[in-house]
Amino acid sequence: MPIALLPDRALVTVTGPDATSLLQGVLTCNVETIDEGEARLGALLTPQGKILFDFLISRVADGFRLDVAADKAADLAKRLTLYKLRAQVEIAADPTIAVAAAWDGATTAAETARIADGRHPDLGARLYAAEGAFSADASEADYHAHRLALAVPEGGRDFAYGDAFPHEALMDQLGGVDFRKGCYVGQEVVSRMQHRGTARTRLLAAEYPQGAPAPGSEIQAGQKVVGRTSGAAGSRGLAMVRLDRLGDALAAGEVLAAEGKPLAVGRPAYATFAMPESGGEAAV
Repeated sequence: MPIALLPDRALVTVTGPDATSLLQGVLTCNVETIDEGEARLGALLTPQGKILFDFLISRVADGFRLDVAADKAADLAKRLTLYKLRAQVEIAADPTIAVAAAWDGATTAAETARIADGRHPDLGARLYAAEGAFSADASEADYHAHRLALAVPEGGRDFAYGDAFPHEALMDQLGGVDFRKGCYVGQEVVSRMQHRGTARTRLLAAEYPQGAPAPGSEIQAGQKVVGRTSGAAGSRGLAMVRLDRLGDALAAGEVLAAEGKPLAVGRPAYATFAMPESGGEAAV
């Protein structure tokens, strides 16, 4: 029952009377419906619909905490401040709170904010507490291996910020986009992709029977490039794949390989988007 400290994560708090209305108008997720004890996936996009920041957002006493990549925390706080205008909110990175993940039923006796990770039930919970409040019995690498085995992507590791649309990063499959709440930054592009079904590229679960190639390696089917590898741990990982090219390759009976190593890709078990007819569903 592991607990892993995540030094690669940090918190940004948005508090004050206008915190809900501010975030509701700029983020992809619906902040109004976040339950106590829930951490929901969300993102802040460019006006063109690309992901600038992805995070887990949960409630605090007078607003929200955003659990974000540590090297993006200051930039996220700065970007949100640009949207603040006259809103009565306080936006700040909080370096005093450590972030940890607990899964497979792990618990701690320390006074800790324990928040269910809303992306996938098997991811477990996030723990937020002062530095040194509890000890870990697993490593950061253990957590990311667990996450990748479930085919749950994370920005900066599995897709590049400023380059991927929410559909490509599976945010529409993991509860990170609300298609009914109204406008937010980049909403028009994301909504058009949803209603027209134009998400041709997706992160897929990947299996590497001979070990994973380096992230960013070209995935080839014959002489054609169908995608690139993303993060991996052991024989499991993710790959960014053009679905139409994958369909052509599978229909032709071509083998996928990256750096000369064979691989298989499939739709994560939690996902519902259409795959090429010859494609499959990954056993995750």
